[in-house]
Amino acid sequence: MASIVKEKLDFRSGEAACLGYLYRKPSASPKPCIIMGAGFGGTQDTPSMIAVATALAEAGYHAFTFDYRHLGESEGEPRQLVSVPGQQEDFLSAIRFIKEHPQVDKTRLGLWGSSLGGGHVISVAAKSKEIAAVIAQIPFNGFPKQSGRSLWQTLKLLHIIRKDWRRGQKGLSPLYIPAVGSKGELAVMTGDEAAKTIAGMQSKTWRNEVAPRGIVEMIKYKPSHAANKIEAAVLICYGEYDRETQGPQTEELIRSIPHAEVKAYPVSHFEFYEPGIREQIIADQIDFLRRSFT
Repeated sequence: MASIVKEKLDFRSGEAACLGYLYRKPSASPKPCIIMGAGFGGTQDTPSMIAVATALAEAGYHAFTFDYRHLGESEGEPRQLVSVPGQQEDFLSAIRFIKEHPQVDKTRLGLWGSSLGGGHVISVAAKSKEIAAVIAQIPFNGFPKQSGRSLWQTLKLLHIIRKDWRRGQKGLSPLYIPAVGSKGELAVMTGDEAAKTIAGMQSKTWRNEVAPRGIVEMIKYKPSHAANKIEAAVLICYGEYDRETQGPQTEELIRSIPHAEVKAYPVSHFEFYEPGIREQIIADQIDFLRRSFT
């Protein structure tokens, strides 16, 4: 099998320079390109992102990963801020940039996103008519009504979100909290499975902390509200035991895109990132791309 080229590229998005990598075979002819975005607080050098990008390249596609502003190798202050409108703009900027690459077939562009990134690809595809195929993996479509937190833990989280949002309005530095924590910990996502997943995380740039002020935008974020504008082929992959992007929110998203293909897996949210099941999911996604780009 031919070696995979990993080309380092940067592009402007708003006032920030975003850094990305184009995974591809060393081919001279233009190929379809999949623009990829990570989940909440995620970066492009996490094992799952690298595994998907590499698999897409080995299957004959180009895969363009990038870090959102404020995260990873991209610019943006304060660090570790998850900005919903900012990340959507980063996706749109990535599309405009990579489609001009001489080895990218600009008539065959796709989007891939996981978790919060899975919500973004729905929102972005509703705005960009250049997109031919969309893969939304365990997509975010609003916070679940049942979070697994006690009332007291929820009130503590809301308090720090509100406090940090006010600091942001005054231009003050964030009061960082963990993105992922054990059950009972003050963090955005909690649970033993979540904590186990990040304990084995191998990444030079991913940090388990976020500015809680960014969650204010997520509270009112519902990608399903714009999903009926999507003209591209859509694949939604979800976990039957997902606690983070739960059934009612996913079902609402599916209903909003009648032409979407749907794949359900007997796993939880973070199991999507584990080897084994991940390979089966990637194989299904590649099969979808082959049919969509025919």
